[in-house]
Amino acid sequence: MAAKRKSSGRSRKESPDANDLLTLELQEIHSAESQLSRVLPRLSKSVESEQLRQMLDSRLTEGERLIEEIEAAFEEMEESPGRKKNVAAEGLLNDAREHVQEIAPGAALDTVLIGAMQKTEHYCIAAWGTARALAQAVGHKSAVRAMDRALKEGGAFDERLTKLAEKEVTPALLAMGEEEEESEASPRSGKSGLQNRASA
Repeated sequence: MAAKRKSSGRSRKESPDANDLLTLELQEIHSAESQLSRVLPRLSKSVESEQLRQMLDSRLTEGERLIEEIEAAFEEMEESPGRKKNVAAEGLLNDAREHVQEIAPGAALDTVLIGAMQKTEHYCIAAWGTARALAQAVGHKSAVRAMDRALKEGGAFDERLTKLAEKEVTPALLAMGEEEEESEASPRSGKSGLQNRASA
């Protein structure tokens, strides 16, 4: 049996400390929020629900403030946001963009965009929680405050999306489906069923 040999061309894996990991997490969040800030205006223009539009616009404002807070934290840490793109956020947002291209404006598009935004927000909430824990561990108070605010606002945004779906958007989608069923069930000919039988 041949002995296993280590590849000499493979570099050693790094062992980042808590500060390094906090920097990495904040860079990922900064990239995600930057991508979201570019996509949200397009999504806002695509929705039918005025309340959903207002919520997306509000999320854009919250995200822009979070970007500023993260950049301030980087200055304190003497780090930079870097240029690495957050591929997880990119995938989630590409999904939302595809919905806009494939689904006509209306209750159906609003429904899937609420779902897409909740998936994205849940990812963000997980990232903010991780960054908050690391910031607490290394004593970076401004980062803790930024993540605390993001977690509070993100949780509220997610809850408002759920309530909007339950009270407005999903009922509108169901009503639209019922209208389509009724129009398909109505006779296309001007004659009634009795007239058709009488003439047969």
